[in-house]
Amino acid sequence: MKRFDYDVAFGRNRGLVSAAEQERLRQARVLLIGVGGVGGVHATTLARLGVGHFRLVDPDTFSLANFNRQAGATMQTLGFAKASTMAAQVLSINPDAEVEAFDVALNQDNVVTMLEGVDLVVDGIDFFSLAARTIAYEAAYTRGIPVVSSGPIGMSATMHIFAPGGMSFSRYYDLTPNLTRVQQLAAFLVGVTPRMSQRGYVDMGYVSLSGEHGPSLGASCMLCAGVVGVESLRLLLGRPGVCLAPHYYQFDAYYQQMYRGYLRWGNRHPLQRIKRWRVERMLVLQKLEQRSEQG
Repeated sequence: MKRFDYDVAFGRNRGLVSAAEQERLRQARVLLIGVGGVGGVHATTLARLGVGHFRLVDPDTFSLANFNRQAGATMQTLGFAKASTMAAQVLSINPDAEVEAFDVALNQDNVVTMLEGVDLVVDGIDFFSLAARTIAYEAAYTRGIPVVSSGPIGMSATMHIFAPGGMSFSRYYDLTPNLTRVQQLAAFLVGVTPRMSQRGYVDMGYVSLSGEHGPSLGASCMLCAGVVGVESLRLLLGRPGVCLAPHYYQFDAYYQQMYRGYLRWGNRHPLQRIKRWRVERMLVLQKLEQRSEQG
């Protein structure tokens, strides 16, 4: 029987992390909320980084529609719970890891338990699940736990980090209770990608508000996982260079361009308000067209 040796398995990290830092990663506990598209690749990336403690949360199961982008989606895992499946993958990389899998949705009733003892939260939540995302971010923010997020928008990877010292999630995105569903989604989209580089090549006709899905590539999820892996290392090891929201950046692989900036006032910035209005209008018109076609 083959024996696992942590030091050998993650020895090639040396030169980028010290022996002492590798041990800190081994002791770190990360909560991944959502382990489907980006979340699944985040899980395996952090496992290969040598993180030793995981808490995986996802209520969904794998389907054929996940095959183009989700690390855990195979013919062998069809119908299986995502959290439990990815927990097994993490353990196949690091059998010494402590992995807790919760095949449930994160909500107001369990968020405190999920955050207990956690050093870092990684956002793998579905784009359309704004309620769960708001609960997670606000609970983590009040407890001083950083949250790192990278969205696979078009053929790009975005980056936002939320922690005390920077803007909170709700303040940055300006998500208030009086907003309609379309207004919330528009605000989230333009807040995730202030430069909106993807607008030049994404066919919005494939975005369905009723079905809550849109175009997404596996390559983009991998870009995001690389970005999150590096920022997670920086945060867990206390290295300098962390840029909290309202700092943002987006690397668009299709255009081979990096966009970064500081979004003063977050989504309340005048230019952001204009973008939000335009996206809202586009989504409303698209929704009416889709209803007309279905009718």
